[in-house]
Amino acid sequence: MGKYMYYTYILKLSNKDYYTGSTSNLKQRVKDHQEGNNISTKPFRPLKLVYYCAFSTKSQAIKFEMYLKSGSGNAFRNRHLV
Repeated sequence: MGKYMYYTYILKLSNKDYYTGSTSNLKQRVKDHQEGNNISTKPFRPLKLVYYCAFSTKSQAIKFEMYLKSGSGNAFRNRHLV
């Protein structure tokens, strides 16, 4: 296992939608979203971290993020994660 962990995360936005992303620094990334430093989520603050999962590789985190953004991934998210 490498030195770093990589995370896939889900935020619940003020408009009740969800935002999914991945990062190697979860704490800082969520702070960036909360402070309005992300153009995609800035209009939908306040927001809340509702789920995250850690991976040992960046590619695993990105693959899971892409899955969660798919139709079947959205259904999985709604049934099991949020």
